[in-house]
Amino acid sequence: MRIAVVPGSFDPVTLGHLDVIGRAARLFDRLHVLVTHNPGKSALLAVDERVRLVREALAEAGVDGVEVDSWSQGLLVDYCRHVGAEAIVKGLRSATDAAYETPMALVNRDLAGVETLFLVAQPATSHVSSSLVRQVAALGGDVSPYVPRVVAAALQPQGPSRG
Repeated sequence: MRIAVVPGSFDPVTLGHLDVIGRAARLFDRLHVLVTHNPGKSALLAVDERVRLVREALAEAGVDGVEVDSWSQGLLVDYCRHVGAEAIVKGLRSATDAAYETPMALVNRDLAGVETLFLVAQPATSHVSSSLVRQVAALGGDVSPYVPRVVAAALQPQGPSRG
């Protein structure tokens, strides 16, 4: 059985994330979407809220057979070992993303023999990032072209508690 992990903060999950997850789901027997806590970033949404939104967005998009989990203890490769994953899947929007992700991919391979596969973003979503969505939402803009409906609703002023 071929198992892979798609990690990310997903703060919030975007249509670009869903595209990468859906494409990865077709390549592997089992796929885990791993919502991570990045101590270097200030989160808009709590981890449990992000997990819920990823699950609902995947259901809304008709992407089946994907497990959604969170992890905050140790390295990504520790989680990969925990679930038996042989690959990490990351989306690339630009050459900047590739330059940032490549050293991490090499270290993950060195530490645990886990390969990283890069899926190039679709042109329609290559300009969208979670940080851009957070900024637009914070300023009262319409984020619906960039995120699943469930996320757009959650980012409305009456949405979930932030933090």
